[in-house]
Amino acid sequence: MSTDKLPYAAAHAPGHTQPSEGAGLRRLDRATDGRPAAPVRIVHLGVGNFFRAHAAWYTEHASDADGWGIAAFTGRSPAIAESLARQDGLYTLLVRGPAGSRAEVISSLSAVHASDDLAALRGYFADPALAVVTSTVTEAGYRRDASGRLDVGAEDVMADIDALRADPLGGVVTTTPGKLVAGLLARRAAGAGPIALVPNDNVPDNGAMVARVVGDLAARVDDTLPGWVEANVSFVTTMVDRITPRSTDEDRAAVAEQTGVDDPETVPTEPFSEWVLAGAFPGGRPDWESAGATVVDDVHPFETRKLWLLNGSHSLMAYAGSLLGHETVAQAIADPLVRSWVEEWWDAAAAHLELPPDAVTEYRRALLERYQNPQIRHLLAQIAADGSQKVPIRVVPVLRAELAAGRVAAGATRTVAAWVAHLRGHGAPVTDAAADEVVALASGDPEVAAPAVLTRLGLEAAEVQQVAPMVLTQLADLTRLASISTGAPSA
Repeated sequence: MSTDKLPYAAAHAPGHTQPSEGAGLRRLDRATDGRPAAPVRIVHLGVGNFFRAHAAWYTEHASDADGWGIAAFTGRSPAIAESLARQDGLYTLLVRGPAGSRAEVISSLSAVHASDDLAALRGYFADPALAVVTSTVTEAGYRRDASGRLDVGAEDVMADIDALRADPLGGVVTTTPGKLVAGLLARRAAGAGPIALVPNDNVPDNGAMVARVVGDLAARVDDTLPGWVEANVSFVTTMVDRITPRSTDEDRAAVAEQTGVDDPETVPTEPFSEWVLAGAFPGGRPDWESAGATVVDDVHPFETRKLWLLNGSHSLMAYAGSLLGHETVAQAIADPLVRSWVEEWWDAAAAHLELPPDAVTEYRRALLERYQNPQIRHLLAQIAADGSQKVPIRVVPVLRAELAAGRVAAGATRTVAAWVAHLRGHGAPVTDAAADEVVALASGDPEVAAPAVLTRLGLEAAEVQQVAPMVLTQLADLTRLASISTGAPSA
């Protein structure tokens, strides 16, 4: 999975050639395309490409879709809300398979708002019809500290707490936890009833994660609020999977050619999709099962399989593949050396999965098929972002499991070594919420940098001592390969 926070900006960047309606193209509108807007019963935070290819798609294909409209709120920029408003919230999903692409109009967004439209957000939360709040804001968006709790020392988190203390029903908040608590305060005041919060980010046990950050912030705003939350709010855990790259001019041109529509909000994605959910929905929910979602008692085995095998190999390719000069997943997996590294990682991770070996083998086969899809341009630089949030949850559990089994497995350490190389300037550019900290840790003498990064990832001193020699050997090898790839002297 990937989340694209800037689909509109990418579509309108300098050099982008926008199709012209004068050339016979038109914009989407509900009078001609899609379905009538359904009543809003879902709020979503974070209108990126992944959400529009995943949760919005499942809602579109639910048997009762006409009763479940989504009011979505943007991430940082209001531009996507303005663009989608010009086409009644409709957009084209371009499903790119190996044999070609297929365009379909998605109608499930009944309204799209800018992220700072807090009056609209509170209004939806205060409506008893609202039953579900979903979110896709990336790992960093939940504002957690190293322990996994709310980062109450962060300036924006402190500002949200102060704002809600001063004005519970009107305070200006900016963070995702702040917006969720602001909404819940409005819902409590309106007596609007129970609700389900459903995060859809690649974080282990994401329901419990959101419960922690919401609970931490609620307790600091109003000591009576946590009890109300416990009685009225359920936190649903999910596993999400659909490779969704950033939109390109080529995607928009394909839609124009197939449909005659100029859609700057086109979203490309792969045919494969998976959504596994566990938890209560006290106010109801769409019939997502009819669209292919799976509702289970325990998401953990599916979550771990996906987090380690798919997301873990994505991180490996993002750092190790990009330093070899590859730009996309398809290019990286076509390189025999990178593929051997991926298979080695999968071997290490598969030994610790709680699923039948045959099921794991089949999942690995399906992943290779998905990675090799030439129609999906999944950029390694996009996947590489926020490694300080991703590497600890995608890689470290396998590394530790291997240590517990008495092994320091090369397959489990190479991603760490490649991330260190990435932080030292090789491969994809560093884009990370903690960039200043982690780049500084990885700088200088490798003999000092590697143990420092391992410690930052949460390893104990004894574990660092066991793992550091392998990481240093791999770092030296990767640095040499990077210098060959770029023609620059190795450092």
